[in-house]
Order: sequence, then structure tokens, then C-alpha cells
Amino acid sequence: MKETESIHPDCEIVTTRTVNAPRAIAYKAWSDPNHLKNWWGPAGFTNTFHEFEFEVGGKWSFTMHGPEKGNYINSCEFTEIEFPSLIAWKRFSQPLFRVVVTFEEVTPDQTKIIFRQIFDTAKECNKIRPFVEDKNEENMDRLEMEIVVIL
Repeated sequence: MKETESIHPDCEIVTTRTVNAPRAIAYKAWSDPNHLKNWWGPAGFTNTFHEFEFEVGGKWSFTMHGPEKGNYINSCEFTEIEFPSLIAWKRFSQPLFRVVVTFEEVTPDQTKIIFRQIFDTAKECNKIRPFVEDKNEENMDRLEMEIVVIL
């Protein structure tokens, strides 16, 4: 099974956002660590990137710093990269899931981004679904602000 294939819809959290940017610019916000570190995570979070090897098999390790307390260590490996349409990775830190992000051109100046978190079981997915869906929307809000910087 390819990383981009779903096991079952009950095992996925999907967030979709159409942004006012060409597809290459939207892709850059996700693939350039100098931009990604600025917006990745819910409102109020900051990031320290330790490693970012943007290639299939490359490692991405970082620490998310919560706005009030907490440091959350993340370890990932990129599994699929197709410019300018797809980025996928697998997490090795809890909670375990795969991520698939696709970029679809709506118009030359608009891109639909589909962010999928894919879990092995519905039970694992449903443990975090209640709070992750809203946090993913905050993440996308921050992405839109960073896209303005890139443009």
C-alpha cells in the first residue's frame, strides 16, 4: 500500500483549506524549514527544528514549545515527496500516524490543501480527534499568515 492510500475513513483526520496562493508558494510554506517553523502547530506554539532533510527517507526532528508550558518532541521521516503536489511523512513519536498533504491547483492563484492524518485504527484516531480538528484549523490559519510573508 502506498503511503497516500487510506485504510478507512474512520482512521483519518482530514483538514482542508483553500489558500490564496499559487501551488508552488503553498508547497514552499510546507517544504522550506525557514517558513514551516514559523507556522507549524496550533496558535501560540513555537518550534525548534533540529533536523530537516527534505527528501524521501529524510528525517525531520523538532520540538514544539507550548505557549504556557510543555515541550513536545517530534520525530518523523519523509516517505513521499512530489513537487508541487504531495508531501508525506511518518511519525515515530506518540501519537503514531502518517501524514499526507496534497496541493491541488484551483486557479493559478488559489491552492486547495488537503492535510490528512492517517492512523492504524479508528480507536487511535478517535483518542485525539476531539481536540485535534480545532487545532488543525488554527494551524491552517497560521499557514495563511505565513503565505502572505512568502508572497
